[in-house]
Amino acid sequence: MTHGRLIGLAEGWLRRQGCRIVLSEQTADCGEIPDAIGWTADCRSIVIECKVSRADFAADRQKLARQRPKGAMGCERWYLAAAGLLKVNEIPQEWGLLQVRQGRVEVVVRPQSGSQRKHLGIMSEMALLLASLRRVEVRIEPQTITEFLKWKNRMAAYNGGPLPQGLVPVEQELATTLQAPRAT
Repeated sequence: MTHGRLIGLAEGWLRRQGCRIVLSEQTADCGEIPDAIGWTADCRSIVIECKVSRADFAADRQKLARQRPKGAMGCERWYLAAAGLLKVNEIPQEWGLLQVRQGRVEVVVRPQSGSQRKHLGIMSEMALLLASLRRVEVRIEPQTITEFLKWKNRMAAYNGGPLPQGLVPVEQELATTLQAPRAT
């Protein structure tokens, strides 16, 4: 099982958990580079660290975000590995364990309930999101992100028909995105 394959499975799992925005292997000035991170409509973040070997798992404990979890990303934090690679008793209580068996992701252990993310973690997530948006803006220059996003909303008028499949009108997008946060 390759790291890239695990990341692809992690991205799919995050989308099935209701994450509307999913990023993988993105970096920002905050220092943490989650293998995969996603955000649900209520701004709840889920981080997945993919492990292909026991040495990789052992090295993860030395990361600054593990040593100082107040600055770490993720309301929920999970490890993902091939079935049998990691043992349940090795997983920190605040982390969950996902395993891949026959190409499918299975929940082995859920993280303890309640958000693990602290204020510094939110700031780290914001830094990651802003860095990602900057990368998008560089790729769409000379257009700005604002112009690009407005263009999406005008596509139906320009095309004289409905929005392309998978895009929803702004009114619908806002109605589902700005839900009240769920209690933790």
